[in-house]
Amino acid sequence: MIREGDEPGPVFVILEGWACRYKILPSGARQIMAFMIPGDSCDLHVNLLPEMDHSIQAITTATVATIPKATMQSLMADHPAIARAMYTAQLIDESIMRSWIVSMGRRSSIERVAHLMCELYLRAYSIGLVTDGEVALPLSQLVLADALGMTSVHINRVLKELRLAGAMALRRGSLDIIDPVKLIQIAGFDENYLHRRLRTGSDRH
Repeated sequence: MIREGDEPGPVFVILEGWACRYKILPSGARQIMAFMIPGDSCDLHVNLLPEMDHSIQAITTATVATIPKATMQSLMADHPAIARAMYTAQLIDESIMRSWIVSMGRRSSIERVAHLMCELYLRAYSIGLVTDGEVALPLSQLVLADALGMTSVHINRVLKELRLAGAMALRRGSLDIIDPVKLIQIAGFDENYLHRRLRTGSDRH
């Protein structure tokens, strides 16, 4: 969608599919810094900067709306409710990024994987993508490894450990939470950083 070093363009809004933010190191290694799902917008204020400091890529086939800078400025100025919603979404994105930093710095491998699965499940649940306890999770083990700072071999081993523990199973692009309580306990998960009530206005599940 856009590469590091490019001049910032329009605001992107994901309508269908999955995307990610990432950086490529001089060695060629990739670090994914965020996943974006339907309803997420990208880089509300990036046009204040001269160039992109990261890249954004679709992970799956995706439908993406583009909102030109001038249009977005008009919407923000003329519609306070839209401006508030956009600012809230940006603050939640920053909260998620802080949680990822904690995972990378302090959570063990199994805690890190379990925590991300809890997060992605709840984000998908909030937009109606969960059916009978399962959610389509079109993320390869290589993609998960690049997001969690692990190797794909290590990811495979941890996913097997979580499956054998009866907490969750990731198979054929689908995440099945077998025992939510156990998965939450393994992850040490607290959903407050997702601020889901601000997004949905509904009770927590």
